[in-house]
Amino acid sequence: MTIRAAGCVLWRSGPDGALETAVVHRPKYDDWSLPKGKPEAGEHLLQTAFREVLEETGLPVVLGRRSVRTRYEVRLPGGGSALKEVDYWIARCTGGEFVANDEVDDLRWLAPRDAAALCTHEHDRAVLADLGRPDVPRMPTVVLVRHGHAGSRRDWDGPDDLRPLDARGREQAERLADVLPLFGPTAVFSAVRTRCRQTVAPLAARLDLPVQELTQLGEEEFAADPQAGLSILAGLLGTGPGPGVAVVCSQGGAIPSALLSFGVRWDRISGRSLPPAAKGSAWVLGGPPGGLAADYYRAFDAEPDGPALS
Repeated sequence: MTIRAAGCVLWRSGPDGALETAVVHRPKYDDWSLPKGKPEAGEHLLQTAFREVLEETGLPVVLGRRSVRTRYEVRLPGGGSALKEVDYWIARCTGGEFVANDEVDDLRWLAPRDAAALCTHEHDRAVLADLGRPDVPRMPTVVLVRHGHAGSRRDWDGPDDLRPLDARGREQAERLADVLPLFGPTAVFSAVRTRCRQTVAPLAARLDLPVQELTQLGEEEFAADPQAGLSILAGLLGTGPGPGVAVVCSQGGAIPSALLSFGVRWDRISGRSLPPAAKGSAWVLGGPPGGLAADYYRAFDAEPDGPALS
């Protein structure tokens, strides 16, 4: 038996600009730890992590890259033990004040080294160490999405550019609209194909943002002039649209090649070097080309896809 849970390691810039992180005191266990909890039905663990932070601290956050997955044994109420796995995300606190509650009665903002010293459990120190890594960024600037399912080209009578999402693709688009706001998008872009625009349309509507056209990231356009598409993505990776991320919807003929050009590799399947890009999937990217933190989400169903890639 494995118990699944998810949480966040919070960060902010202190008055002097130095990195600070939050640790919480749980009166039930009389320990100092990081906000976390078990998923509710239908949640991806990313959603669980966000919800648990809000419930335990009252603090609004924007999620960043995946952090580590901790594993440890816990005692069961009826006796015996089980393995507990906790997936963590780095999360930037965007303001607000801590609100004490039944689960957490105290919160302290500390330098990571001081937070690690205060934490009761060794596995939390591994998460805090990951927060302080100097080689990868904490927050992404681009979420690169492949359009959702759009049926078969053979079954579509019109121009392929106009082929729409099918029922499964529309469900994927709604799921993306549920989850991607947790990364704090401030701009939404799409290749010109109808199925690409439809994939991010629910997200844009929920955020009250326009869907901006990026012709160069269509499959045929990228094949004809890869450098034009790569230049656009590199610009978004370097600066982003502001304080949040840019969501970019493209196609399966462009995404793996673009990622490979930026130094992203995929070693989970022996002999495969091209990064995957399943329909309806998303790559959450931060950092410069050649030094990316790259997290792949094949889907945003209840089970996560594994630890972070970097």
